[in-house]
Amino acid sequence: MQKFFFEIRSRGFFLLVIAFLIITWLVYAEVTEQFDKSSMLYFQSAAGNTSLDHSMWILTEIGGIIPIMIFCFVMFVWRKTRRMGLILLLAVLVGTVASGYLKDYVVERPRPDLEYLGSELPIELESDTTVLGGKGSFPSGHVARASALAFVLGYALSERFPRGWVLLWIFPGCMALSRIYLLQHYPMDVIGGILFGIIIAGILASKLKLPQYLNKSET
Repeated sequence: MQKFFFEIRSRGFFLLVIAFLIITWLVYAEVTEQFDKSSMLYFQSAAGNTSLDHSMWILTEIGGIIPIMIFCFVMFVWRKTRRMGLILLLAVLVGTVASGYLKDYVVERPRPDLEYLGSELPIELESDTTVLGGKGSFPSGHVARASALAFVLGYALSERFPRGWVLLWIFPGCMALSRIYLLQHYPMDVIGGILFGIIIAGILASKLKLPQYLNKSET
């Protein structure tokens, strides 16, 4: 199902890159500004349920670079998943730095400037990428990491569980929702993060020959 994305010269992968570039241009040119800001006003007014607010906070904290890196490192240490673990480690590192560069030095879109009106959170929210300043908004680093993780794991499980791999996309979907709900990113930021995470994971998986490795391990 996802295999054609690993063939970086395929039409599917090309269209994915084009879609990301188009969205990046739309955001840079402020074409989506009205839609994004209207959406954020809705989510600002929707906050206030303590259970939901804290659930969103937990989700967004799980998507931070440290928890994701720990998960990837565990996969890397385990011999049976070492190749996937290496790809995920690289995807997280490259995706985090690259998305941070795009946010702060290319697109330069400010983060939503809205006051969070929900319940008091246990710990103050932090930006995606503190290494590069983390002041930019597009694309979302949290969502890019979650998408890369779901993409690689989903592909690895797709042969054994033809439909079960779809469940892995609940994670980036919930991550995207949490980033918007907590007023950390605009809707177009998380859409860009999803596409960017898949692109990074696809390139690394192709270069490190993940499909061939998985096919070999099944024989």
